Amino acid sequence: MTELNKIKQDRVSPSPKKKMESILRSLTGQDPNPDDYRNIDFWSDPERSGWLTKQGDYIKTWRRRWFVLKQGKLVWFKDRNVTRGAIPRGAIPVGKCLTVKGAEDVLNKPYAFELSTSQETMFFIADSEKEKEEWINSIGRSIVQQSRSVTDSEVVDYDSTRC
Repeated sequence: MTELNKIKQDRVSPSPKKKMESILRSLTGQDPNPDDYRNIDFWSDPERSGWLTKQGDYIKTWRRRWFVLKQGKLVWFKDRNVTRGAIPRGAIPVGKCLTVKGAEDVLNKPYAFELSTSQETMFFIADSEKEKEEWINSIGRSIVQQSRSVTDSEVVDYDSTRC
C-alpha cells in the first residue's frame, strides 16, 4: 500500500493501532490529544469554570471533574488546581456542538444536562438548578460565538455570483 493510500485509509476509518492509541490515552489519563487544547490559557480568566459530574466516554461511570470553558473549548481536569502545566483529562470543541439542554427526564437525575454533537451526546450533572442553567447559558453563548466566527469567515458575496 502506498503512503498516499495509507493516509486516505486512515481518514476513512482509523486503523486498529490508532483506535488502541486513543483508548490507551484515555486509560492513562493522556486523553485528549494536545492539539485539542493547544494555544488556550485555560489556567487564567476562564469564561466559566466549576465542578460538574460527567459520564465517562468509555466506561459509563459518573465522575466529578473541574470544568473550564474558554476560547470555544470545554476542558476538564481531575481537580481544581489548574496551572499552566496541568493536562486536561478531556476537551470538547464547542464549535462542533449542536445543542445544549436540560436532560433530567433523559437521565432521571436532577440538574442533568446534555451537550450534543453530530456524533455523540455527553451528559453532565451540576450541583444545583442555578448552576445547571448557568452552564447551559454559558455553553450556549459559546456555541453561538463559535458559529458566528465560522459564518463570518465564510461570507460569500452573492451579488458577484449572479448571472
